[in-house]
Amino acid sequence: MEDGQSVVRKWEDMDIDILVKIFQSFDIFELTSGIAHVCRVWRMAACDPFLWKTLDLTKLESHFIKIPLEPYVYVSDQSDKSLTRLLKISLNLSQGNIRSLIFHFNLYLNDDQLTYIAERCPRLRRLVLPAWNRIKKSGICKAIRMWKDLESLTMPSIENPPYLMEEISKNCNNFRELKIMGPCHVFFANTLVAFLPRLKILSLRCSVLLKEALLSILEGLKHLEVLNISHCLLIDSQRMNAQPLPPMKRVMKELDESILKAASRLREFLTCMNDSCTMCERTINDEGLMRWYKYEEGLWKTDEATSLAL
Repeated sequence: MEDGQSVVRKWEDMDIDILVKIFQSFDIFELTSGIAHVCRVWRMAACDPFLWKTLDLTKLESHFIKIPLEPYVYVSDQSDKSLTRLLKISLNLSQGNIRSLIFHFNLYLNDDQLTYIAERCPRLRRLVLPAWNRIKKSGICKAIRMWKDLESLTMPSIENPPYLMEEISKNCNNFRELKIMGPCHVFFANTLVAFLPRLKILSLRCSVLLKEALLSILEGLKHLEVLNISHCLLIDSQRMNAQPLPPMKRVMKELDESILKAASRLREFLTCMNDSCTMCERTINDEGLMRWYKYEEGLWKTDEATSLAL
């Protein structure tokens, strides 16, 4: 080589492993910004399965307003179009390799978007989808049927859970952990016992929890290993003098002997009912329906059950 002569390297000459390492530091918006169109090598790196184990959309929220009738939110067309575009690019690059999907609690998917995701993420193992307002029964059931490998689900509380739990029971043989973001009533608890008897990890943190529902879970889910009821508003419904009056709702300040005995078999029973605890105080102030938007960004991702934390 002559003095002063330099070697000009082309973009496509960069080592793919180095590119993948660099792309690891990119968020979803940067990964989908067009880097795959630079050249063939960059596209190969942008499609590397290592980059697409998890699709984290927790930085993306819908532009919506609340409305008085179902689905109780109206999402702007532009917001839907932006999400659909991002999903198309992401799922094209991921080439079916996504194992975990995580959505923000203010990101409202519709049925078409959910179906599009399910068809292109056949190997999904974990789904974090806190907002279901715009998802119909048929939509979520169709998705569950395609997710044979699903192991973990974070979802809102729903009024009629049997249809969902039955689909999970029929189609997801490896399903093992569940997080409910919302109240857990007796009907919900009994549904879990009936359809998910082999559930191993359950989190009900920061919500309203009836004592009867808790006992049903502890006594009915024989394979349960970890139960998180931290910061729950635990309510004991009692009848006064055996008269046919509505139950008196009593907030429990501590766990009684029946609960402690039933929970003694668990590997981990995670609780917090401390008056000086900030999260316990917030649950009380929000009456067990957490208004996560009021608090620190990302606080909703926390969970004392480590496998469910984000």
